[in-house]
Amino acid sequence: MTWDEYFAHIQGVCPWSNTAWNQNEIEIVKWQGTELPLGTLQARIYTVDLNRRRLKKLCKQLDVSEHDEWLWSEPTYGKYAAPQPILIQQHRKTLNDIRKRLKKHGL
Repeated sequence: MTWDEYFAHIQGVCPWSNTAWNQNEIEIVKWQGTELPLGTLQARIYTVDLNRRRLKKLCKQLDVSEHDEWLWSEPTYGKYAAPQPILIQQHRKTLNDIRKRLKKHGL
């Protein structure tokens, strides 16, 4: 699965991601052991060489910032799984605003 296919596929659970991807507002980089500031990006995806247990543990360690929210995915993580193990860094406030709008509209 290509990244284009992945973002098109996950629209049901992350409706903004395909548009953000097509507008170059999502960056994909290899994890180098430290987070990078998001700046104007909607999200950054870090590809990682970790098994599921270590990926979840690292995500939990990173998800302590009031500014960024961290998520994870890997190929065996269900219907909307990423094509490879990844960490996802997003602006916490923006993501919460999107969730509130979707909930308000019953989505």
